[in-house]
Amino acid sequence: MVHRYLENAKKIIQWGKIVLPLSSMRFYPPQFILRNPVVAGVKLAFNEGYEVAVIIFNIKNINELADQLGQFHFHPFMKKMKKYFRHVIESEIPKDNVITLHDFHGDGLTLSIKVDHERHYISEIDLLMKNITSEVVRNLHFEYPAVSLTFETGFMFIEKKHYSIQEAVMKAQQQAIAMAEKRVDSEFNEMLFTMRRIVSEKNIKLLAQPIIDVASGKVHAWEMLARGPKGTVLESPLPLFSVARQTGLLYDLEMIVLEKTLRQIKTLECHQDIFVNCTPLTLGNMRFIRDVKKLMQQYKNISPTQITFEITERDSIEEIKDFIYNIKLLRLMGFKIAVDDTGAGYASLNTISEIMPDIIKIDRSVIQNIDKNSVKESMLKGLLLVAREAGSLVVAEGIESQEEALVLTRNNVDLAQGFYYARPSVMVKSVAT
Repeated sequence: MVHRYLENAKKIIQWGKIVLPLSSMRFYPPQFILRNPVVAGVKLAFNEGYEVAVIIFNIKNINELADQLGQFHFHPFMKKMKKYFRHVIESEIPKDNVITLHDFHGDGLTLSIKVDHERHYISEIDLLMKNITSEVVRNLHFEYPAVSLTFETGFMFIEKKHYSIQEAVMKAQQQAIAMAEKRVDSEFNEMLFTMRRIVSEKNIKLLAQPIIDVASGKVHAWEMLARGPKGTVLESPLPLFSVARQTGLLYDLEMIVLEKTLRQIKTLECHQDIFVNCTPLTLGNMRFIRDVKKLMQQYKNISPTQITFEITERDSIEEIKDFIYNIKLLRLMGFKIAVDDTGAGYASLNTISEIMPDIIKIDRSVIQNIDKNSVKESMLKGLLLVAREAGSLVVAEGIESQEEALVLTRNNVDLAQGFYYARPSVMVKSVAT
């Protein structure tokens, strides 16, 4: 392990120079790169309550490019590529979310961004990586039409609980590289082994957060939230589900969460509604309906009407062949459908129009400080109209103060969820019934 970190450190020192922050193009000696500004940026993001993702953009065919262009043209080409990366990132990501973009030992770039831990960002990062690389390739093609540029990408979240931010950055960097390169004898195989073990042992813990009836103040439902093995980097849901996605085990993981949810409902004799998060990739899987039917056969006393599948992430549902078909079958079986993060962007509104969900969950970006922002309250009113038109109940997410809760009351919002009411915790029988 010590040898690996020494090797990692050597690679880190080769990074060379900072291309971003966007606000001020500054250059740093290699030995200061982790201390300033990367470590400082990561530390600040953590203090503000954000997670930090490290995204790797490796040039897969860099040796072929060097041979094709020759030394005289290769360096100008790389300089131009980095320039386009900077411009595309400026257009794709809000300036305040970018921590750094820097060279990565000659054959790629590393982007560090802060993300909201309350939001489901895994598919958004996937989409972001695709958009950035395709746009860079498109721009370069006009100047170098004979050059074929291909990228491999990967990402990892920086571990908050690590004793050293610098080492946590280095570790995330190497794990993201491994995800991008998927090399033999790399950390990718270690992550794959770890993820397979979690799946095979079903080593997942469930927490529950209540969803409150705004009018009565009583618990209407519970949202089940998954956590990985305690004390590991995969305990947090963002690394857990990002690794599962990148190692091809997302479907297996989400089916384990559903199975454990049903078992908990039976054990605790819970009669309230239960929300289970599912990505469109899982909901659109051709095996999903068959596997759900098998699970429900094992738990015959649980009615499908008690279960709401909450669609998380921002995968394009148009590209998932069986998604709409499976949603229709789930409804025929009695399950309910909820759409998460409504108001956070166009994609969620488009999903509402496609599936007409039973429940719409309004993103906390709309709710946060709504008592001090009349525009946000107007947005809430608009989303309530959309929900009424779709025949959907509304859940307002991320309520953190009494003032925010009062805005929901005067606007007749159906349901609410957030730290103001309760944090996620282990469900016990006394509260589940």
